[in-house]
Amino acid sequence: MSALSWGAAWRIARRDLSARFRGLRLLLVCLFLGVGALAAIGTLTGAIRDGLSSRGRAILGGDVQVTVWQRPFTAAEQAAFARIGTVSDGRRLQAMASHGDTSAPVQLKAVDGHWPLVGRLTLADGRSVGAPAPGSAWIASGAAARLGLKTGDTFAIAGRPLRVGGIISAEPDGLGEGFALGPTVIVDAAFPDQAGLLSLGSMYRSRVRIACAATCDATATADALTKAFPDGGFDIRTRDKAAPGAETFVARMGDFLILVGLSALMIAGLGIGGGTASYLEARRGAIATLKVMGATSADIARIYVLQIGAAALVGSLAGLLAGVAALPLLLRALAGGMMAGALPMDPGLMLDGWALARAAAWGLLVALVFAAPPLAAARDFPAMALFRAKVAPLAGGLRTAAWPVALGVGGIVALAFAGASQPLVTAVFLGGAAGLLGLLALLGVGIRVVAQRLPRPAHPLARMALANLYRPGAQTGRLVTALGFGLSAFVVLAVVQTSLDGNIAARVPQKAPDYFAIDLQPGAQSAFRAAVAAQAPGASVSMVPTLRGAILAYGPAGRQTRVADMADIPQDAWQLRGERGLTFADTLPEGNVVTQGAWWPRGYSGEPLVSVDAKLAEATGMKVGDTITIGLLGAERTARIANLRRIDWQSFGFNYVLVFSPNALADAPFKYAATISLPRVAGCAGDGCAAAPAPGLLRALTRQFPTSSVVEVGPLLRDARGLLTQLSDAILAAAGIAVLAGIAVLLGAIAAARAARLYDNTILRVLGASRGQLLGLMLGEYGALALVLALVALGVGSGLGWLIVVQLFSFDFMPAWGRVMGVLGAGLALVLGFALGASLPLLRTRPAAALREL
Repeated sequence: MSALSWGAAWRIARRDLSARFRGLRLLLVCLFLGVGALAAIGTLTGAIRDGLSSRGRAILGGDVQVTVWQRPFTAAEQAAFARIGTVSDGRRLQAMASHGDTSAPVQLKAVDGHWPLVGRLTLADGRSVGAPAPGSAWIASGAAARLGLKTGDTFAIAGRPLRVGGIISAEPDGLGEGFALGPTVIVDAAFPDQAGLLSLGSMYRSRVRIACAATCDATATADALTKAFPDGGFDIRTRDKAAPGAETFVARMGDFLILVGLSALMIAGLGIGGGTASYLEARRGAIATLKVMGATSADIARIYVLQIGAAALVGSLAGLLAGVAALPLLLRALAGGMMAGALPMDPGLMLDGWALARAAAWGLLVALVFAAPPLAAARDFPAMALFRAKVAPLAGGLRTAAWPVALGVGGIVALAFAGASQPLVTAVFLGGAAGLLGLLALLGVGIRVVAQRLPRPAHPLARMALANLYRPGAQTGRLVTALGFGLSAFVVLAVVQTSLDGNIAARVPQKAPDYFAIDLQPGAQSAFRAAVAAQAPGASVSMVPTLRGAILAYGPAGRQTRVADMADIPQDAWQLRGERGLTFADTLPEGNVVTQGAWWPRGYSGEPLVSVDAKLAEATGMKVGDTITIGLLGAERTARIANLRRIDWQSFGFNYVLVFSPNALADAPFKYAATISLPRVAGCAGDGCAAAPAPGLLRALTRQFPTSSVVEVGPLLRDARGLLTQLSDAILAAAGIAVLAGIAVLLGAIAAARAARLYDNTILRVLGASRGQLLGLMLGEYGALALVLALVALGVGSGLGWLIVVQLFSFDFMPAWGRVMGVLGAGLALVLGFALGASLPLLRTRPAAALREL
């Protein structure tokens, strides 16, 4: 008999295929979950990336942006900017705004008459405006709410009155401004100098935006400015990289979530394999009949490839639709949370062709990888063996399935690397996921071998439960993978969450100050301490001098490497990019530990010395005895590296990459920064005690030191926790899809064993077993398996949690083991509940009806 054509095969497949895909629903569910998650994640990150890319000029406020700290631009620099195109000059600094008895930190944005070069600022009353008139200000809604202001009211910054000209609704270049310790207040360019906020040493940024006079290469323009002013300390951005922090965050978080979603889809693939095997087991008689009637193995393969391919296509398309439909909900959730205004997102229906095509391709490739072995077994199984082996599962066909499996795996890996922003991370993640699946597969084989060699229990039900782990047709491998993955995921999430909570509880109350103050004038230290003591007796005040400068060169004396001449800056040497905070001190800063060299003595007056962060030294190859040259307000200063030190970045105190000996910088213009730690509530002991209230402190400091800025730390920590909560929710949602996929695999394994279980249960019922005894048998089998896997999951999940907490987040490993065990117990109960729930229909089957079907 000649082979059936694809058309003839489809006609047979269509007649046999239920309109509701009976028998293939598990495959549909698995693909729906995995493809839907990948479609939503991919479209969301793609939409944000496209928004950042397409709106780069509007986000930046021009084609090129140049920023420098603590000085205005020189005449030569301004002339170079003017030759490029239209220039908008301005200043950015932290300030304190007050209205009546209320004070609040704000981000002061001083702009000239050319601002904004791109777009217009929109006010809450609908007006589109440019720079405010002298004596007035546009204020963000957050500042209006905090200070109780409305349009027409008057407030003060540094003791100078300002009238509220309007409330900001949409700031055209707001995303390009970066992080700020307070809501925005926009004033005219002359205001900061008139208010005395730009004295020598003040922490402010001069910033220009340039709109090219004609079409220009923004990157080439930025490179030309860097070469023209190599020691200018410029931080330059272009319209192509308008918000690099946001782009990096979106790219990395998107890659991570996509990899988690892909792992969930791979786990769901086991469910696809189980569902396919179960479906083909149910079609055993039809397959045997077709073979007896002359159908070839190729005919069988074509018929069932078409059936399963049709189901996979429907499941993938349904997942795509669900992912696209869920995207507006995700965007609205982000727009209404801590990320509001932080990313260029327009809530609504969005389509990303690449993301949707990749999600669908992943779904179909995963279906190919996991459905190929049972399809190959059905293709190669002899007709007579199909009739005789009623309770034997389809086996064999591995050689036939090798090439489609290899093709599918290759496609999955290729798609994972296509568009990945961090190929190394992608490789490690895929390798780790494959390693975990391989470990669980080996564990499944090991459990079967050990169960077969264990002594037989005396109790018959226990003996049968043990035998069910290794008997022919046992689904131990799939059950181990499903249970192991699901329980490990529960443990990892519990370990990471409780460890982070433990770190916050241990570190923040002990080390986080209650207030930060910047731009305090030298000589005002005593007055500042007295003002704090008057409002908050017992408060602790710490003060350090602070400056800004850029690392220009480093290395052995006479053979320094100039940063401007470096083709690439090492990834971990971010301190070489732009200007950084500097300080000088007689003593080692609190929380720092010298790892090489020695600290200089108090009152040292010899050669200028500097202490360097050990991580920066490792990334750049700096050594004790080398020299560092910095640019400080246009002048160069060189110091010898006296020591390397480890910094406790989680201390919430003053942490500087470079700390100089006092004689190196004491003659430079500087200001002081301070932290204030309030006393704890009276009668309370321990780390969890709240600070004693000091309601008049902020107001008193604002009035007595109008040109300084005082920031309350509590609201910042609450905002940070809110943002972390949103990110955690996103990760938990992706992890939830993975857990659901694990449950789907569990159901698939149960479905694949249903025929054998039905036969066993029928024989046992005929022999007199009660439903309660059969239920006990299932509980014994699943319970023993779950108990072993719980121990494995505890070890594997704890190890993965340790890697995430210690190696990725650099926190202490502080899990709450009671909560971890509680989560693991809840996971066990959930898994056993699903297992027994899926098995209950077998218990309700009447023996006579089952015997008629056998």
